[in-house]
Amino acid sequence: MSCWYKDYDALGGIVISSRIRLARNLSNMPFPRRMDAQMLRTLKERVKVAVDKMQDKVMLKFIEMNDIPENEIKAMVERHVISPDFANSCRDRAIALSNDENISIMIGEEDHIRIQVISAGNSLDKAYEIADMIDVALNESLGFAFDSKLGYLTECPTNIGTGLRASLMLHLPVCESRGEINMISDAASKIGLTVRGMYGEGSKASASFYQISNQITLGISEKNAIENLKVIAQQIVEREKSARADIDKLNLMDTVFRSLGALKYARIMSSDEFTKHISMIKLGVDEGIIENNNIKPVELLISAQPYMLMKNHIAITPLERDEARATMIRGLL
Repeated sequence: MSCWYKDYDALGGIVISSRIRLARNLSNMPFPRRMDAQMLRTLKERVKVAVDKMQDKVMLKFIEMNDIPENEIKAMVERHVISPDFANSCRDRAIALSNDENISIMIGEEDHIRIQVISAGNSLDKAYEIADMIDVALNESLGFAFDSKLGYLTECPTNIGTGLRASLMLHLPVCESRGEINMISDAASKIGLTVRGMYGEGSKASASFYQISNQITLGISEKNAIENLKVIAQQIVEREKSARADIDKLNLMDTVFRSLGALKYARIMSSDEFTKHISMIKLGVDEGIIENNNIKPVELLISAQPYMLMKNHIAITPLERDEARATMIRGLL
């Protein structure tokens, strides 16, 4: 399989990606914030053994984060391989990672283990099936902290219960242009969901990409949480579709092709300008305005992120990065 943002067949439409994260802790160890260096080494060793035991189910590489350059760590965040929180405190920690990077197990973040599965398009059930399989296999080897009344025990009380964070990434350029995102976010929060930027909590929207995810983990099953998310996300998708149907097509075509021209011919391209244009390209592709099958907006968006451009360079200035972005985009288009 290819990494999620290169799964072109599944990337068309408003739902960009689906992700499942499960927070788990070992029953006989203190939470990460109370662990010393030796405890952390023991945790990594135990998880590595457990990961090795399930190689017949899923092949994962065990990687020490100390062996990964700083720019590559930040690029992993941009590819959604690891969370920003893990990237900020990952030294001496580790990750188990599939070759396509769609499966990752972060070790020693806020909890002992964060199991993450990400897949392209509207595929929450598929992602959950894989995450659940990994969860069961690891629990057999490690034994997770679980209470019969509270469910899975986690460092942060907001994750107690299922320990589940299910999320969908949506492309909402027309709802955004109409100023409807705050209204959507307010409505979602009233039913236990949250709307965030492209990289989750604390991040801003980029290219009109928004994450919608569950907030409630206690007193609800994992499958019910996922079904609730799917229902509400579909309502948001229908709202975006309805808004797109009302757009003046000539003005939309003009905007889309102006963005395409800028990306094809610019010699310097900042992140802010790029994300504005690539959002329009994604909209143009989805609406059939751009028919060139070689244009892959989501792959372009990920590949042109700052640290994705910088990861193979020891040093690069902001201007050189903007030049490199423009050169890469011209080549891909």
